[in-house]
Amino acid sequence: GTERTIFVVGDKKQSIYSFQGADLTEFDGMHAHFTAKFAAVGRAMEAMELQHSFRSAEAILRVVDLTFDDRVNRGLGGAPKHLAFHVDKPGRVDLWDPVPKPDTAEPKNWYDPVDILPDAHEHVVLARKIATRIRQMIDTGTSILEKGRPRRVHEGDFLILVQRRGPLFSEIIRACKVAGLEIAGADRLKLGAELAVKDLAALLNFLALQEDDLSLAAALRSPLFGWSEAQLYDLAHNRGDRVYLWQALRNREDAFAPTIAILDDLRDWADFLRPYELLERILTRHGGRRHLLARLGPEAEDGIDALLAQALAYERTEVPSLTGFLVWMQTDEVEVKRRLDSASRAIRVMTVHGAKGLEAPVVILPDTAKRADLVRDEIYMTGQGIALWKTPAAESPALIADLREDLKERQRQERMRLLYVAMTRAESWLIVCAAGDTGAGDDSWHALVAAAMDKAGAATAPAAGGDWDFGPGKRFELGAWPAPIPSAQTDAIRFADTLPTPGRWLADPAPEPPEPGAALSPSALGGAKALPGEAGLDEEEAKRRGTMIHLLLEHLPLSPRAEWPAIANALLSIEEDATSAEIETVLAEAAAVLESRALAAILPRALREVELTAALPELDGRRVHGTVDLLLIEPARVLAIDYKSNAIVPDHPGAVPDGILRQMGAYAAMLGQIYPGRAIETAILWTRTGELMAIDPDIVRAALRSTTTA
Repeated sequence: GTERTIFVVGDKKQSIYSFQGADLTEFDGMHAHFTAKFAAVGRAMEAMELQHSFRSAEAILRVVDLTFDDRVNRGLGGAPKHLAFHVDKPGRVDLWDPVPKPDTAEPKNWYDPVDILPDAHEHVVLARKIATRIRQMIDTGTSILEKGRPRRVHEGDFLILVQRRGPLFSEIIRACKVAGLEIAGADRLKLGAELAVKDLAALLNFLALQEDDLSLAAALRSPLFGWSEAQLYDLAHNRGDRVYLWQALRNREDAFAPTIAILDDLRDWADFLRPYELLERILTRHGGRRHLLARLGPEAEDGIDALLAQALAYERTEVPSLTGFLVWMQTDEVEVKRRLDSASRAIRVMTVHGAKGLEAPVVILPDTAKRADLVRDEIYMTGQGIALWKTPAAESPALIADLREDLKERQRQERMRLLYVAMTRAESWLIVCAAGDTGAGDDSWHALVAAAMDKAGAATAPAAGGDWDFGPGKRFELGAWPAPIPSAQTDAIRFADTLPTPGRWLADPAPEPPEPGAALSPSALGGAKALPGEAGLDEEEAKRRGTMIHLLLEHLPLSPRAEWPAIANALLSIEEDATSAEIETVLAEAAAVLESRALAAILPRALREVELTAALPELDGRRVHGTVDLLLIEPARVLAIDYKSNAIVPDHPGAVPDGILRQMGAYAAMLGQIYPGRAIETAILWTRTGELMAIDPDIVRAALRSTTTA
């Protein structure tokens, strides 16, 4: 019989998702299980390794290998050994000296926000140093090799990875924005925690319920209105019993006219605008975005844009209303996950977990300080599957103490794998820095990399003495690093001095663009639409009857056969004021067409009511717009079918009225532009007889050429 194959791909060094159930023990167990199964039938289980790295330069890989020595490789399944595929690619690893904690904490003003770090805090200092260094690298033309050629670095080349989204994460984003760097923002955003979102939500809550005093007070104190504490106290204090804050504000219209004007405008529109439109009115018409960014800083823009995106998402899935949107947002704490694409040419800041599978020319690891081993599990599982409650360390029996230590060891091992993943995201340049205590030995990532840099023979200062361009630290590099590339801005300024003085055209208004001519309809290209025998019939009644049949042919295929009579009655009695007898007649004709053998193979695969627009050279470039009743698109051909309800049906294609042939010719010409290289076919389905009549392409083309557009 056929031999079956088992193909398993896995890299134990990159197993960093234990919180999602990943377990190296299970992986090893399954490997042993399949090895035994193969051995039982006399076959070998092949284990193959990929040692070449197609991403990182040799300098980075050498530091990675030296970082995970015998003491710390226990989480990687052995010391890694890499071979660089791009052996000539220059590489560089920088290790910055850690930013120490300040000796004394700065006294804070009582009114300062409790979650804002002082300027001397080590996280703030490091974040600003990183932003300054990136700004310097871009401005001085620092270059990297790409496909063997040097080019200037830009913001999209930088990937900043942290272990967790803590204060350092936020400070880096803030510092980069202050430095004027393009930054993609946070990869995950807890919408409810953003101050700008809280301010906007308070205003929306007031607009939904004017009696909500707390929301109105929060909105007035926010940057949206900029009230001081004294102004709010003056308004709210002694306003009387059972007087809402909004009513108290209205009673003092002369003193607070600008605020009342904005609130009145928003209240007038709150019941008529969708949530997204109402937010845009707040942010744009009334300057809300400008006020929020001025007070909260440029990092507030991420929260504002995410809230707008959530408003659009809500409108796509729910019936839009202000109260509905507020309930939808409060049902659960909304966390927005954003895909940070390197193609956007913006700095990416994310966790190492989020960067799995990504890469960048320059990777910065700032979150490498000493980190305590914390076991957050409240329940410990023994090897026998018994659940035990966590107890305080001082009171824990030996069994629970051993389980706690085992969990800590697993955390340490996974943190080693996390460091491995972080370091191997870098293509050309790896920068390792830290804020706070870095410990020694394997206490921190920074200490591990520092030991590896010493083993690699990293330089501690330039040959001429002093510090590196990033300050005190170490550097290890291999290969010839490309020289800086001068800024193109200088050449642009020099070139601008030689531009000629603009003429009068610069001050003259631009001419009005020509009005596009009205589109022609394929059914209005002239020519007879019926055979001579129909001349005595009521023309208006024939058009009405054709309209009713078209309506049925358009809507009936979407529903089961048993529902057709009810649908026909609902459509025609309202749309065309048809009698029961008329409905019965046209329904029978439409049903016969839909159930005919001619359409049996076409209808399930065809598109209905397809609109086409094109400028046709056959009509002197005039634009034509029409709707094809049925369109069948196949790899080699395209078939356009039009329904015709003529009372007298021609017995062969050559007898088809010229006006209908011109219409089909227009369809064929438009489809020829859309689907070049495919055979374009046209056909008419005569509803009176259910006959599908194919029309020779030469006939319809000749009919179209005979059309005059004068």
